[in-house]
Amino acid sequence: MASTIRVEIVSAEQALWDGEGTMVFAPAMMGEVGIAPNHSQMLSPIKAGDVRVQKENGEQEVFYVSGGLMEVQPHLVTILSDTALRAEDLDEARALEAQKRAEQAMRDNTSSMELAKARAELAQAAAQLRAIQKLRGKRSSG
Repeated sequence: MASTIRVEIVSAEQALWDGEGTMVFAPAMMGEVGIAPNHSQMLSPIKAGDVRVQKENGEQEVFYVSGGLMEVQPHLVTILSDTALRAEDLDEARALEAQKRAEQAMRDNTSSMELAKARAELAQAAAQLRAIQKLRGKRSSG
């Protein structure tokens, strides 16, 4: 039996997922990190992107997070995010529309505050679309 690590993914609205995995991949600020059981303790901000939990049966659970914090203990990974969704709950059409609106806002920027907001919205939309693409890849290979 493979060694596992408990994973909790929590958004501002709900505890989204709690389960066991053999590996966790998350979008840390320094780049994607892989967390295995018995990993050393770590606290890291995370950016918008997908969190993947590799399960013992080889399947993956995929989640979109809008950013937040990741706390790693040797037997527990906790992901805290303002927004967290299961990847299959993401709406591609809505993400594409948000991407278009953000790109238009960047072209039309009238203030540095609006430009910063548009850049953040664009990053969120792009991260959602990447999570959708990874989920599609998982489905086609499964």
